[in-house]
Amino acid sequence: MTVISNISDYRKPGHDIAPIFINRWSPLAMSGKEISREDLMRLFEAAQWAPSSMNSQPWRFLYAMRNTGHRGKFFNILTSGSQRWCRNAATLVVISKTTFDFNRKPARTNSYDSGAAWISLAFQGSFMGLVVHGMQGFNYDRAKTKLKVNDEYQVDAMFAVGRPGNKGDLPPHLQEREFSSARKKLEEIVFEGGLGV
Repeated sequence: MTVISNISDYRKPGHDIAPIFINRWSPLAMSGKEISREDLMRLFEAAQWAPSSMNSQPWRFLYAMRNTGHRGKFFNILTSGSQRWCRNAATLVVISKTTFDFNRKPARTNSYDSGAAWISLAFQGSFMGLVVHGMQGFNYDRAKTKLKVNDEYQVDAMFAVGRPGNKGDLPPHLQEREFSSARKKLEEIVFEGGLGV
C-alpha cells in the first residue's frame, strides 16, 4: 500500500513539531474505492474553519464524485499526465473568490486564504487516512469555462481525493515518484530583516 505508517523514519524535522506536519504527504496511488458524501463533507467542514482576511472565506470548492454525471467534466480538464494517476480518485475538486462579499472590492489575499482552507482540508484527509493530492496539472481556461466560473472567481488549483492504493498500479515513471519527500532547509526559506539582507 502507499500509506506509510512509519513516515517519521523517512522525514526528520530540524525542530520539534506536531506529528501531523510530518505525516501528511501527497501520494499518487489511489484504489478507486468510493468516498461517502459524508466523509467528503467532513473535509469541507475542516476547510470551512480556516482563517481568512476579514473572515471573508473566499474559498469555493467545486467537486465531482466518482461514478456521477459530473465526473467526466472534471476529468477532461486534467492534463494527460494527471489523468494517468487521477483515474482512481474518488473525487476531483477545483478551488477562489477574488472580491470581498461585503463590498465587492478586490481581496488580494484570496489565494493565500484559500490555501489555508486547502491545507486544513488536507490535514483532515490525513487524519481520516485518505489521499489528498493537490495539483496544477490541468487546463485552467477549460476549467473556468466548463465549470462556469465567472470573473468574480479564479481557478487556483485542483486536487484529487481518494482511498490509498497500491504503488504497483501506477505507471512505472510515477512509481518512482511515490515516496514522502523531504523539504528545503529553513535557511533556504526563512530570512530575518528582508530578502537578501
